Amino acid sequence: SEKGIFYALDLGGTNFRVLRVELGGQRSNLDPDVEQQPIPEQLMTGRSEDLFDFIASSLYQFVEKNDSVQSPITKLLGFTFSFPVKQTSVSSGVLIKWTKGFAIRDMVEKEVAGALQQALTRKGLNMRVSVLVNDTVGTLALGHYHDADTVAAVIIGTGTNACYWERTDAIIKCQGLLTTSGG
Repeated sequence: SEKGIFYALDLGGTNFRVLRVELGGQRSNLDPDVEQQPIPEQLMTGRSEDLFDFIASSLYQFVEKNDSVQSPITKLLGFTFSFPVKQTSVSSGVLIKWTKGFAIRDMVEKEVAGALQQALTRKGLNMRVSVLVNDTVGTLALGHYHDADTVAAVIIGTGTNACYWERTDAIIKCQGLLTTSGG
């Protein structure tokens, strides 16, 4: 039922993607504006602040082409982060370890969306990281958006991953956590 313009970042390897999509409610046709950009090799092993500042700068340039960067309305940003993370909420998670050629030591065991949010603030972007997912969960969400019967997703790429929709009360480590969907 979501309506409006949303932005997303996808960081999962040596390239990252920025996209803008306009949702029109019930299963609208998605025609995202997408840009892909390589990550300079030195940013994959340097400091986390440098990596996230680079990503925030790229996002700033992308937004500038499509919208007002100085908008008083906070834009919502989805963040696909395809590395091992301990998810702590719908919009936060702690990096367990890097894979796929990344080796930024100061980011391990740190909150990922928070590091991105700080870079967005430094860049002057009025955006809030509203969701943090891995690529498999993003694929499941997109599939479910188009077909409500979609309950599983698989990624076969640099790594392999799968996910499925489950009732929250059936997951031992999630018992007691409240979700609006029940799953």
